[in-house]
Amino acid sequence: MARYTGPSYKQSRRVGFSLSETGKELARRPYGPGQHGKDRKGKPSNYSEQLKEKQKVRFMYGVNERQFKKTFKEAANMKGIHGENFLKLLESRLDNVVYRLGLASTRRGARQLVNHGHITVDGKKVDIPSYRVKVGSVIAVKENSKEHPAMKASLEKVTKRVEFVTFDDKNLEGKLVRLPERSELNADINESLIVEFYNR
Repeated sequence: MARYTGPSYKQSRRVGFSLSETGKELARRPYGPGQHGKDRKGKPSNYSEQLKEKQKVRFMYGVNERQFKKTFKEAANMKGIHGENFLKLLESRLDNVVYRLGLASTRRGARQLVNHGHITVDGKKVDIPSYRVKVGSVIAVKENSKEHPAMKASLEKVTKRVEFVTFDDKNLEGKLVRLPERSELNADINESLIVEFYNR
């Protein structure tokens, strides 16, 4: 399945959710895309709501359907609440951790940095965005990539990071110190609807 490379604002408006978690996409036009975006009425079905929730999370993390379903099945084999475990696994993807560290201003940008070989994990170059980062692993910028303009611009904009990562601005390296708590993730996501969607 090909990865979506179109405008992220259109995706956000389609699912009625800010995929960048900034709210910018819906500030001016908080309705669906297309000429009938404003006119859509009627109560959505349970299936429609479940599908929309799944698409929200899938679009947000930039994961294709096959990877998404595989990660969902992995979460089922972990102890704890299925939906919360699923979000924790998505948060531990390398592209997402790079985004959380502030090395990229979007998850798409973080995916590109990883794909182009700018990132190392525990001293070894890793160019697979879906790579699962273990707690305590050191994520760093390759020595010859430390002057990357997009990376520098993104780091200059960082005002605060999530508490489950640490970052050393001098050495341009950080750690996933623990998996996130559910309260630290987006409250507008209802992961139980995703569980219901796959357990139909």
